[in-house]
Amino acid sequence: MKTSTHCFNETHEQARQTAQRFVEREVLPHIDEWEEAGEFPRELYRKAADAGLLGVGYPEALGGTGEGDLFLKVAVSEALMRSTSGGLVAGLGSHDIALPPIVKWGPKAMRERVVPEVLRGDAVAALAITEPGGGSDVASLRTRAEKDGDHYRINGSKTFITSGHRADYYTVAVRTGEAGHNGISMLLVERDTPGFSRGRMLKKTGWWASDTAELFFEDVRVPAENLIGQENGGFMVIMTNFLQERLMLCIMGAMTARLALEKAMDYSREREAFGRTISGFQVTRHKLVDMATRVELATQYTYHCAALMDAGKAPVKEVAMAKNFTAEVAEEVTREAVQLHGGMGYMREAGVERLARDARILAIGGGTTEIMKELIARQLSL
Repeated sequence: MKTSTHCFNETHEQARQTAQRFVEREVLPHIDEWEEAGEFPRELYRKAADAGLLGVGYPEALGGTGEGDLFLKVAVSEALMRSTSGGLVAGLGSHDIALPPIVKWGPKAMRERVVPEVLRGDAVAALAITEPGGGSDVASLRTRAEKDGDHYRINGSKTFITSGHRADYYTVAVRTGEAGHNGISMLLVERDTPGFSRGRMLKKTGWWASDTAELFFEDVRVPAENLIGQENGGFMVIMTNFLQERLMLCIMGAMTARLALEKAMDYSREREAFGRTISGFQVTRHKLVDMATRVELATQYTYHCAALMDAGKAPVKEVAMAKNFTAEVAEEVTREAVQLHGGMGYMREAGVERLARDARILAIGGGTTEIMKELIARQLSL
């Protein structure tokens, strides 16, 4: 198994550099404008695909770079976070939570039709699980799919769906059976299916550049062959999918903190107060040391979790711990970075203001901190 000090090889670093060049060329000149607009241009998906970024970790037969190297995904994800916009990264990468169930459990015809189109950047995919009033309690979902001959008829709604407004394909969690975990299934719903509609684009505290929407299903009929996995076997699909989603949120948290630390260090070397740079004050240096320590711990533990997964293990407890820790570090470090910037830290142009806003969602998305603690407690047999 890889150790945290030997995670990345030459191929990984080449991919990181490719992603960083993409960010520098295609994203950074426009990211402030896209944040204010609340979305980024759809053509960015195709540009990212042309750069080889969307297909990382997917089977070559479906247009990807190949499976079995999680650290390639980690390297690219870290580089994309240098856009300084968690919303852009979440929106550009919404297929990474929507496609894996299709790749692993979808019918062959579905895989071959949907996955290559998305990885080419010609279509957008979204995952639709969360419901109004449901939050992290997946087992309580109410969107219902009734068998109707060779179709399913869906009624219900979803909310907080990343890429929810612009997606072409939706991997949707529905209830096909009894209450609780055992009655959930996954269905593929296409954008123009009659009865399916998208509500308003939701305004958020952070992740401004991501399209987040409500979805509505009113007697939506989808073919039975759109079933992903087994009927009433969807909860296992969701839980398996959550592991990598949470790891990606850990990377996002560690990188959010790292970017804030870097900006705070640069600013402290330039900003003068009382006749010297603020980095000349012991209180500033010690604060930066504490921030740097927590960033490094968050990063290395995230790599540890990725190494376990790369070795074929399912470290549910460890990833839940990492998610809670990296979310906490992201909030703490961005808060301190804003404080070190003083009044400028409260201005959008500073960069740390956006990082601080974006950090808040990390303790909520992909399962709240409280849910993660319950999950960890069960793993510890408490």
